[in-house]
Amino acid sequence: MAVQHYENFPVASLLCPAPLRPAVVALYRFARTADDLADEGDAPAEQRTAQLARYRAELTAVAQGALPGGDWPEVFYPLSQAMRQHDLPVPLLHALLDAFEQDVRNPRYADRAALLDYCARSADPVGRLLLHLYRVGDDLSLRQSDAICSALQLINFWQDLSVDLPRHRVYLPEQDLRRHGLDADACLRQPDAGATRALVRELAQWAGALMAEGAPLALRLPGRIGWELRLVVQGGLRILEKIAAMDYTTPRSRPTLRRADAPGLLWRALRMR
Repeated sequence: MAVQHYENFPVASLLCPAPLRPAVVALYRFARTADDLADEGDAPAEQRTAQLARYRAELTAVAQGALPGGDWPEVFYPLSQAMRQHDLPVPLLHALLDAFEQDVRNPRYADRAALLDYCARSADPVGRLLLHLYRVGDDLSLRQSDAICSALQLINFWQDLSVDLPRHRVYLPEQDLRRHGLDADACLRQPDAGATRALVRELAQWAGALMAEGAPLALRLPGRIGWELRLVVQGGLRILEKIAAMDYTTPRSRPTLRRADAPGLLWRALRMR
């Protein structure tokens, strides 16, 4: 599945302990499939909503001990194993589905607080689920994980403007757009305009500040999870650098991580302080 979707960050990399990899892959497959139900193809919104409702019902049934079945056995069989083995917090899985259902409605976001509320369901549960696998659950670690995950989600939004805006997916906060005298269509029509670049610059800086808030978690967590999180943090920061290098014109084209970035990310992860 991973090769069918561009991903900024590796899933179940070699740094992940082997006993945890099946659970990580199961969580990825659960989230990726639900995201595709909400976002891929040409199905009307009503059909997407109905599919996600069936998907949620299957999650509820499996969480209550039912055998996996339905339309997605390849998702719910490994997920049910991970749920039993690691006692996964089911409300976090439902929170992800809440976010995907919201994507079907394709709402606009009034301000940054509204966008962070979406990130709290679309991104933060992933970090919390991974920390749960590593048996990390203290309040500071959870807050810092939320900051990293929200930052990654925001970075992905500002990276993907050239993809999302033509599809009328607008994650740019309305309050920020108005402050720069813009609307979403203007950002798409005039990606090189000073106001558009200033908007993207501010939003990228906001994401970078959130990442800085959460980054100390990567230095506190021991062993492999700490090293993997260092690479995740550095990957997000590298995308922000690429956005800056193109002078914040991501409504025109999309920067990506490439194999050539890997040595630099590793070096930065080693030197994190």
